[in-house]
Amino acid sequence: MSAPVPPTLEEGDDVLIVSPALAIPRAELDAKATRAGGPGGQHVNTSSTRIELRWNVRTSRAPSDAQRERLLERLASRLDADGNIRVVASEHRSQRQNRDAAEGRLANLVRAALVVPKVRRATKPSRAAKAKRLDEKKKHSDKKRERRRGVDD
Repeated sequence: MSAPVPPTLEEGDDVLIVSPALAIPRAELDAKATRAGGPGGQHVNTSSTRIELRWNVRTSRAPSDAQRERLLERLASRLDADGNIRVVASEHRSQRQNRDAAEGRLANLVRAALVVPKVRRATKPSRAAKAKRLDEKKKHSDKKRERRRGVDD
């Protein structure tokens, strides 16, 4: 009997897709609505449309241990003492739109932190490249020397 194939994750599965390797369950996201300034006129003073979204990197079951270590290292300046990362959105007049915007920002932030940069390997210029560079320097030097020499008043 073959191993069961895990279902593919989609946005509607009550998870926030960060990357193919990481999906955060929305149950782990703590959203808080507060009053916000900005567009909305007098309506803005009475509605709680600003969304503050928190996700605890330390206690989350979503990332693997390697991902968690990378997130804790790369997002250290954004984490509070408990390991929460906080994202705020208040640019829209709708609470739903602000929540979507905050979730998008969180996903982008986590996705960027998970990127492992390529290891740079030191390279050496070829012998021909060195010779060409020195030849160009010599030509430049000769040109400058010729300009200096011919001045007789």
